[in-house]
Amino acid sequence: MVTSRIARIARVVRCAANLLGLCTLLGMAPAWAASPVPSMPQVILVQNSGWMEPFYSDPRSPFKPLVAALAGSVAQPGDALVLAAFNQSRPGAPSPRALLSEQVTNATAAHVQAALADLDTARKPGGTALADTDLGEAVETTVTRVLQGKGGLVWLVTNNRNSPNNDQATAARNREFYALIHGGTRITTALAFPLRMPVQGQHYRANGLMVYVFAVGQDGARALDALLASGRIQRVITEPPARLKPLDRDTVRLVPRKVENAPGVEFSMDAAGRLRADVAPDARTPSATIQWQLENTIYPYTIAGADISARSVLAGENHPIALRTHTVGRLAPGRAEPLAATIQLPVAQLPGKWSLAALQSAGSAYVLPGRIELHLQGQRLELSQAFHDRMAALFPGDPLPDIFTPPADIQASTAVLPVEVHVHYGAGPLVAALAGGLLLLAAGAGAAYAYGRPRRVQLVVEDEPRTVHTRVGSEQPIYDKAGNQVARLKTTLFGHQLLDLREGAQVRLGR
Repeated sequence: MVTSRIARIARVVRCAANLLGLCTLLGMAPAWAASPVPSMPQVILVQNSGWMEPFYSDPRSPFKPLVAALAGSVAQPGDALVLAAFNQSRPGAPSPRALLSEQVTNATAAHVQAALADLDTARKPGGTALADTDLGEAVETTVTRVLQGKGGLVWLVTNNRNSPNNDQATAARNREFYALIHGGTRITTALAFPLRMPVQGQHYRANGLMVYVFAVGQDGARALDALLASGRIQRVITEPPARLKPLDRDTVRLVPRKVENAPGVEFSMDAAGRLRADVAPDARTPSATIQWQLENTIYPYTIAGADISARSVLAGENHPIALRTHTVGRLAPGRAEPLAATIQLPVAQLPGKWSLAALQSAGSAYVLPGRIELHLQGQRLELSQAFHDRMAALFPGDPLPDIFTPPADIQASTAVLPVEVHVHYGAGPLVAALAGGLLLLAAGAGAAYAYGRPRRVQLVVEDEPRTVHTRVGSEQPIYDKAGNQVARLKTTLFGHQLLDLREGAQVRLGR
């Protein structure tokens, strides 16, 4: 029975062709599948330890439908998907344990629902005691043995009670779990979605569920950013994500509200979120004062205080940005406060109107890419009171709000705003350059024709008229009636010349 089950799982793995190391998760030797490995695998870990009993036993629990809907929304056709249950590994009962492994199709949500149908709370081997929970083991095993350090997304669905070996010190165990997230370099982005889900079981009652997503590697971080921007997560989970990592970048956002343009320059924000500066080619001091809105984007943290500075990086050079305010404080998540800044553009680095770059951009615009960097030093983050109260309601008695406290070594952050400087050059210099080029070409063609066409030269040798055919640059010997050379005829663009005229010889040009 066990052998046939392992064989069926192995066939699924080979057909899915999704992950190097997936077989390791199943307790089998790792093997490569024949087809190419999809670039961004996703692993969904579902907790089934004793603490999760009400989510499985309550007949009205939306727990399993939520997981199926989430899998069907976040994984796209062609992705590799692994669904696994986890609690805590025991001899004879490895954790995580794969439930499904396939290359995503439009039927994946139904497949996940079917794979979860018979899943129930696990028990410890050889007894009736419910299984314990080890969140850190589940994540660490997935990152190291399933993804093997490669990029991917790991989803963790849990009631957030971490109790390996039935340890009642869940606060300490949760802190160890968050230390794994913050201290490791493999997890680049970590988000948490706290969800309200009241369920009642035979042994326990719960109010909420936590869904984590961990991006592994830079490829995983980019994939998660794209997933958030696509809105596919929000189709299933409408709660805003609480950011666990990173806390040292993109904590704020700059949104221009009013621009006091200087002569020769106009600022605007394009649809992609880039700051665009349109500069006239004859502008001498293109600068502007911009009234920004400085928005806190690091939910669920309030920026209790920070010193702020800014600079622009354009044409490979750094230029300080003058700020009217150099501190920010008590900025709640999602809130904004005004910030005025004067931006100076690097005129010396802009191409002149007769430069090759300007001529190539005639009629359109020469684009100089760059960025604005806003630095927050001495940054102090505090968990917002609204989030603290919400967590207390969803997870009563859980130390979760205290664990969301940022690590003490994160005291600075940087926000980056892409900038594009567009210099608009008229077509006049290009037309003049083209006209000059055509004139030079015509002159060159005329000179080439004049140089290469045959010439007829009339001359008289000993009273005998002769006609000689010659070309520019050539020299021809002239002979008398007796066959003796008496001169040489040289032809140039400017006429003809007799050279080395023999003494007493009767030779002259013309008739």
